[in-house]
Amino acid sequence: MRRGKSGESALGPELSGSVSDAGGGRIVSGRQSSSGFIEIYSAVNLPVFQNRMFHNAEAARNCARGDVNLVRDRETGLIFNRAFRPELMQYDADYQNEQAVSAVFRNHLNAVCDVIERQFGGYSLIEVGCGKGHFLEQLQFRGFRIVGLDPAYEGINPSVIKKYFSPEIGIHADGIVLRHVLEHVQDPVGFLAKIRDANGGAGKIYIEVPCFDWICKHRAWFDIFYEHVNYFRETDFHGMFSEVHESAHVFAGQYLYVVADLASLRTSIARQSDDFVFPDDFLCGVNLHAEKLKSAGAASSAIWGGASKGVTFAIFMERAGAKIDVVIDVNPAKQGKYLPGTGLEVRSPEQAVQLLPDGASVFVMNGNYLEEVRTSTRQRFSYFTVDHDYI
Repeated sequence: MRRGKSGESALGPELSGSVSDAGGGRIVSGRQSSSGFIEIYSAVNLPVFQNRMFHNAEAARNCARGDVNLVRDRETGLIFNRAFRPELMQYDADYQNEQAVSAVFRNHLNAVCDVIERQFGGYSLIEVGCGKGHFLEQLQFRGFRIVGLDPAYEGINPSVIKKYFSPEIGIHADGIVLRHVLEHVQDPVGFLAKIRDANGGAGKIYIEVPCFDWICKHRAWFDIFYEHVNYFRETDFHGMFSEVHESAHVFAGQYLYVVADLASLRTSIARQSDDFVFPDDFLCGVNLHAEKLKSAGAASSAIWGGASKGVTFAIFMERAGAKIDVVIDVNPAKQGKYLPGTGLEVRSPEQAVQLLPDGASVFVMNGNYLEEVRTSTRQRFSYFTVDHDYI
């Protein structure tokens, strides 16, 4: 797939559209640059890892940073960060993105398991990029024969190989599971081709990624960040594969999945019927939430969710001059650590209940967790969802 040079800015003399700014983000009108890309959106000086936790505030503020310059390739239709530099992405034990601590997210994983059972029943499976291994173990519990591959795996499950998937490993399976990996890979079609070839040129694949249509519809500016180089829509996968068995949205529309035949992988082609338009008011929530925080005066405020959304939200609020007092997260691996970019400390829900006064403003980064948050804090605070305001 044709891509710009690593680190090349999409904002230069070739830009022909108008721009609008808020909180560090910039919407670029959808005009074609001389390089054949359609400029969409940019944000500068963001942490390269939203889910890397730091042991002190100074280190968190001095984290490695990069720019986001989203463009759409006119030939393939794919949307990606043209300023992405893969050499900056070095994952280690301080990278913490486990979401299964939440009962709400575990329910989502159960729903995904149902899809796997329906489409892959009786198949042998390989999960590429199995992370902490939680989903793999759920599938094992349901009786699947599955091998996981992830060089950063930290557990002791003998079914996980701490390597990348390659022909040299010498294993094949009837089906491949690829959950929340493809958005991190600079050349997604090339990556899928390597998986296909490593699996003997065939196999059925389940792919799950964040849904860019949902991000646009909900004006979720906090869902665009450096870790994700690609931003997929359902139509993209119908361009990548000639044989798609099933595709749908899950997790209240935030994610999309596709089940496809790996042997039908092809060079992605933009569909003539694809009328994608990036919303002109995408950043309208930045000033709205900043003003909400400023109007609270000396009252305490908190972000619930110390992952990617919360990191980006905190940075944009800081740039807009709005103050956040504390970040709350249910993941024990994040608690007592500091968010990249702002250096805000992450507290447990129990600590937050003690620290925050009644009526404090709590900004819930993912509306799917709102009722869980209300219940765990005994309805003591004023709650604001940031992803459901513009439906």
